[in-house]
Amino acid sequence: MNRSRTWMRLIILGVIFVGISVALYNAFIKDTAAVQANELAPDFILKTLEDNQEFQLSKQAGKGIVLNFWGTWCAPCREEMPALEKMHQEFKDKGVEVIGVNIGESDVTVESFRDTYHISFPILMDRKREITQLYEIGPIPTTYFIDSDGVVKKIVIGGPMAEKTIKENITQILPQQ
Repeated sequence: MNRSRTWMRLIILGVIFVGISVALYNAFIKDTAAVQANELAPDFILKTLEDNQEFQLSKQAGKGIVLNFWGTWCAPCREEMPALEKMHQEFKDKGVEVIGVNIGESDVTVESFRDTYHISFPILMDRKREITQLYEIGPIPTTYFIDSDGVVKKIVIGGPMAEKTIKENITQILPQQ
């Protein structure tokens, strides 16, 4: 009887150990991001800050897209904005569009930020955080470099990105001329 109890306890401990191991793997090791490099970027529609017009990602086919998720309160986001704006100016006539996706802030807050940082690239307003959830955005800034076929070529999480890093990643998504 004691021997069968010992075996039963060992089996139960084994099952618990396996369960904990799987949970730890899923939480810390396995890459659970919804959007991966070399996959199609999920399509979405958001309104622009500037004129409240609809922007649809899939309608940007043929262009390289730098899709940057950010917030005004985020220090690394503020730090990389001038570099994003500079790259926007450098590559907008070469088929690459820099797009900012603001996460859940008011128009007034974002307009003030845009004016302070002299941002001229389109800013999309993810007021309900639907696209943030679709892309499973965690830390910000998070930037997706999407080629002209809609395929994610690179994901940069955290920041701030240096101008050189942005430029190197843009060269991977430049449309063929």
